[in-house]
Amino acid sequence: MHVDNPDELILGYTQSMMGALLLQPDPRHIGMIGLGGGSLLKFCHRHLPEAAISVAEIDPEVIALRDQFHIPDGSERLAVHCIDGAEFVRHADRLFDLLMVDGFDRGGQPAQLCSRAFYADCHRSLAPGGVMVVNLLGDNMEETQEYIARMRASFGAAVLAVDAVDSQNRIVFACKDGLPALDDTALWRRVDSLDMLHPVALGAVARALQFTLKMVAGSRGLPLQPGRFGLDEELAG
Repeated sequence: MHVDNPDELILGYTQSMMGALLLQPDPRHIGMIGLGGGSLLKFCHRHLPEAAISVAEIDPEVIALRDQFHIPDGSERLAVHCIDGAEFVRHADRLFDLLMVDGFDRGGQPAQLCSRAFYADCHRSLAPGGVMVVNLLGDNMEETQEYIARMRASFGAAVLAVDAVDSQNRIVFACKDGLPALDDTALWRRVDSLDMLHPVALGAVARALQFTLKMVAGSRGLPLQPGRFGLDEELAG
């Protein structure tokens, strides 16, 4: 964290997770699993002022450090709960437009935050048009692919995985109501509009998302839309 700018997203994977705004640009209720230093919370609290934010953090010692990490006080639009993330989504009393899953323990991804039952609960906890974004460690590809398969058991084909910016992590986006109908023109129009509102460079995430969307379309025999960054040529090659 930059002490003089605590709301800035320094790590590439957090910037990549904010690529969820390309799929759900106006979330009014954001759920987060995992507090840590509060990077995602602080960014969303500052730059998405219309959104209410609910956070689940299982470790009270992490919550106890919130002042040192400049995490805002609780308010009508911000609540931090000391609760297991799996319980948080299972018993959510309000649907999320955006659900951000970034929960780890010393062993990596906790079992209860990567089970089929958990992802099913995440799907149920999303509002119509809602999006889940998950940060997965990228050092075990077989394990990562298994987690993605579990997500697809609940979200179907509406699951897109991309490489995080500047790290080996995999960032997975899962859409409640199917993949968005975003051709290159619509996607980059959305990038341009978000760039004016939020200080996160979404271009790299957009390129990765568009490439993945084209891969999905190609695997289904659907026509590919013209690419702004030569993605059709990459696929053809």
